[in-house]
Amino acid sequence: MPAKRLSVRKITEILRLKWANGLSNRQIARVSGIARPTVAEYLRRAAEAGLSWPIPAALDEAALERRLFPPPPVLPGRERGIPDWSVIHTERQRKGVTLFLLWQEYRELHPQGYQYSWFCEHYRSWQRQLDVVMRQDHRAGEKLFVDYAGQTVPVVDRQTGEIRQAQIFVAVLGASNYTYAEATWTQTLPDWIGSHVRTFAALGGIPALVVPDNLRSGISKAHRYEPDMNPTYQDMAQHYGVTVLPARVRRPRDKAKVEVGVQVVERWILAVLRQRTFFSLRELNDAIREGLERLNTRPFKKLPGTRQELFDNLDKPALNPLPAEPYVYAEWKKVRVHIDYHVEVDRHYYSVPHALIRKQLDARITQNTIECFYRGNRVASHRRSYLKGRHTTVSAHMPEAHRQMKQWSPQRLANWAAKTGPATECLITTILASRKHPQQAYRSCLGILRLGKNYGHERLEAACRRALTLGTHTYKSIESILRLNLDKQPLEEPQEPLLPDDHDNIRGPSYYH
Repeated sequence: MPAKRLSVRKITEILRLKWANGLSNRQIARVSGIARPTVAEYLRRAAEAGLSWPIPAALDEAALERRLFPPPPVLPGRERGIPDWSVIHTERQRKGVTLFLLWQEYRELHPQGYQYSWFCEHYRSWQRQLDVVMRQDHRAGEKLFVDYAGQTVPVVDRQTGEIRQAQIFVAVLGASNYTYAEATWTQTLPDWIGSHVRTFAALGGIPALVVPDNLRSGISKAHRYEPDMNPTYQDMAQHYGVTVLPARVRRPRDKAKVEVGVQVVERWILAVLRQRTFFSLRELNDAIREGLERLNTRPFKKLPGTRQELFDNLDKPALNPLPAEPYVYAEWKKVRVHIDYHVEVDRHYYSVPHALIRKQLDARITQNTIECFYRGNRVASHRRSYLKGRHTTVSAHMPEAHRQMKQWSPQRLANWAAKTGPATECLITTILASRKHPQQAYRSCLGILRLGKNYGHERLEAACRRALTLGTHTYKSIESILRLNLDKQPLEEPQEPLLPDDHDNIRGPSYYH
């Protein structure tokens, strides 16, 4: 039946255009300004009512309406069949299942059952009795809502008695309301990513979408339409093949599921633990795990079953499989390739192909590796080193005979230093000779030579002379001498202390004869 019943006069006009003028259904729809399926529906009803053109004059509008729209047969509700709306609600959350499909299945079981409009109206009426979160439509395995609880839990250090507040991470699946929670020390990026990894492992699969609030750890810049995602968060999402869909700003219904989940965790788990004292994060998480088991197996108030049962029947079969390996936490930063074709990460220098000199790269930093990317392509990979000021160089990254680096050859640096003075030249030459590859010292040498612009060449020459005397050949030592004005002080020749010949602890040369 059409969504809106037309007037009898409009229906009569449709019949006239069809039977008297011979227009097609498409033409009638265009002339009448109504949809073509609606035209077909009223023509079908007229044919089933045995009408023809012209319509008998004895049929007034009321009689014609009764012929076209006969009342449904009066049958008891028991014979017509009243659907179990809780089952309809659960089935509707399965992927690809619609209300129309469920109505068709209902009519197959009850041929004399109610029409689709009645079916939808009564389902919506039943659904309004549910909580706001429960009546939201979420497909099985589709969305995982994540956020932190506002409440924290104190953890006491056994040794010092210091109290530290643990943060509570909460994740809720949309279809089943299955809930996961854990405690972490902070809400920073490493803990945020780690909580996601452990959540996926606990679920045993990956949802299609993860819906976070606009937390700074995951979303670099909140925006209503195009929020900027943290590169590490995006890297994790690509590893698991999941899409991150941040909740829209000032749209509370986008995150209502997790907000209610947080409230449930606070009431049914954290409130129960309020009298307990925890001495480690592990002890707290063990208690939270026990509380989650009780929560997920507690029966719903207005729906049949439990979170665990709905998860096993709805969400879990629809989740995507876990990857072979869990995500390894990595941070990203922008790095610039210096003239020595090295990039700096945490004060250690890693080589990249020399053709990328002065280019900006993306560095992916894990606990054990450093990877460099240029325009999305990996150009270098190194084992991470924690030695400050040292170099990690791959020979293949160096140009043949350093042809591309002739303008920055060791000889040119030495010549540049000679313009300042012999001490500066000697210091630069000493630094270049101290490295396995002279290019590894270019950065330090350039820094020293550029100090002459700030302090003057005479002072730089004096500072280098003092550094050579003291045996310190680093940029920091030269910069410190200049900053503290030590170059203006006279150099003192080191003298050996004089000891008396008749001291009790001195044997003298005669002892050895």
